[in-house]
Amino acid sequence: MLIASVVLYLLVTIAIGLWAARRVHNSKDYVVAGRSLPLYMNTATVFATWFGAESVLSVSVEFSKSGLGGIIADPFGSSMCLVIVALLFARAFYRMDLLTIGDFYRKRYGKTMELGTSVIIAISYLGWTAAQLTALGLVFSTLTGGAISLSTGIVISAVVVLAYTIWGGMWSVAMVVCDMAGGVGRVVAAAADSGKFQFWPTGGTKEWFAFTTAFLTLAIGSIPQQDIFQRVTSARNERVAIAGSLLGGLVYFCFVFVPIYIVVAGLLVDPGLGTLLSAQDARDMQRILPNFILEHTPMWIKVLFFGALLSAILSTASGAIIAPTSLCTENIIRPLYPRMGDRQFLLTLRLVLVCFTAAALIFALNSKQTMYDMVQNAYTVTLVAALVPLAAGIFWKRANNAGAIVSSLAGLAGWLIAALAAPDATVPPPLIGLGCSAAGMVAGSLVPRPLAQAHHHGARR
Repeated sequence: MLIASVVLYLLVTIAIGLWAARRVHNSKDYVVAGRSLPLYMNTATVFATWFGAESVLSVSVEFSKSGLGGIIADPFGSSMCLVIVALLFARAFYRMDLLTIGDFYRKRYGKTMELGTSVIIAISYLGWTAAQLTALGLVFSTLTGGAISLSTGIVISAVVVLAYTIWGGMWSVAMVVCDMAGGVGRVVAAAADSGKFQFWPTGGTKEWFAFTTAFLTLAIGSIPQQDIFQRVTSARNERVAIAGSLLGGLVYFCFVFVPIYIVVAGLLVDPGLGTLLSAQDARDMQRILPNFILEHTPMWIKVLFFGALLSAILSTASGAIIAPTSLCTENIIRPLYPRMGDRQFLLTLRLVLVCFTAAALIFALNSKQTMYDMVQNAYTVTLVAALVPLAAGIFWKRANNAGAIVSSLAGLAGWLIAALAAPDATVPPPLIGLGCSAAGMVAGSLVPRPLAQAHHHGARR
C-alpha cells in the first residue's frame, strides 16, 4: 500500500513535469524560464534549488551528531550565499541578459576563461547531483525493506530523474512526531542537554580555521554556480530577482530546521536508531529519518513524508542536472559549432544531459561520503578557481584576462598542493587555494601593465 501510494505520487509529479515541458519552445525557456517568473514562483524555485536530499536526510543527522557547529556550511553558509547574491550580484547578473554564467566569463575576460570556468563549474556539479541520486536510491531501498539495494536504487533514481528533467507536507510530520516524543519542550531540552546548541568552535586556531572554511565554502564558493545564476535571471525583473533570492534564502533557513527537529524527536522515541550515527558506512546514518518514519508513524504520515521527500529530491536534482549541461552546451560545445540553431541546441542539451547523468551516477555508486560532505566538497573547486574572477570582474575595473587566468590556475594549484602535502594543516587547503586565487588576480592584473608600458617605450626609442 505504501509503495503503491508513493509510486502514484511520483508518477503525478513526473506528469506535472511533462505537462510543464510543453511550454519549453527554445533554449531560454529551458534554461532560464524565459525570464518571466513572478516573485512567488522565483522564491519557490530558489528554495527548491537549495532544499534537497542533503537538507532532509543529511543535515538533520549531522546536527544530531555534531550540533549546530557541525552544520555551519549548510544551512548557515548556504543561506548566507543567497543573501550575498541578492545584495551584491543579482542586479549585475540580471542586467547582463546572459544565458549562462559562463557567458559572463567570456564577456568579461574572453573565450579562454569561458572554457576553463565552464569546465570547472560543470565538474563541481558531479558531487551535488550524485548526492541527490544517492538520496533517491536510499528512499527506494528503505521503502522496499532492502529488497532493492542502495546501488540498484541509485541506478533507478538516475533513470527517474533523467526522465523528469528531460521533459522538464513536512510540517504535518513534525507535529505528529512532536506528540510522540512528548512535546516541543522535551525535544528542545534533550538537544540542549546533549550540547547540540553549541555553535562556536571550542578548540584552538585549527578548529576556527576549519569552521570558517566550512562556512565560506558554501557562503561564497557556491556563488559562481549556474543554478544560482538561473534562478536570478529567470525572474521577470531586477526587483523580483533580488527579493526572490532574499526570500528564498530566508524560507530555506527556517524550513531546514524542520527535518532537524524530526530527527531529534525520533531519536528520543527510538534511541536504538542512534547506533546508525556511528555506522561503518557513513551513508547509513542518513537512514535514521526514513527508518523512523517507516517504523513508527501511521500510513498517512509515511505517504506524506516520502511524497514530500521525493518532490524535494526531484526538483533539486533536476536543477542540478540542467545547470552543468546548459554550461557545457552553451559555453563548450556551441563555440565549436557557431551555426547551431535553437532546435539543435535543445537536442544537444538533452544529449549532454544524458552523459552528465551517467557521470553523476558513476560518482554516486563509487562514493562512500554522506550527502552533506558531497555537497560541501562540490563547491570547493569553484571557491578556489571561479569566485575571485567573478567578483573581481564585477567590482574591480582593473581586473583583466591575464589576472583571471592566473587567479584560477593559482587557486587550483594552491588548493591541490596543500591538499596533497598537508591536508590536516592548521589552515585548510581550500582557504589556501582562495588566498592564492586572490593574490593571482592582483598580480596577473597589475604586473603585465608596467611590462607592457616598458616594452612600448623601448620600441619608441
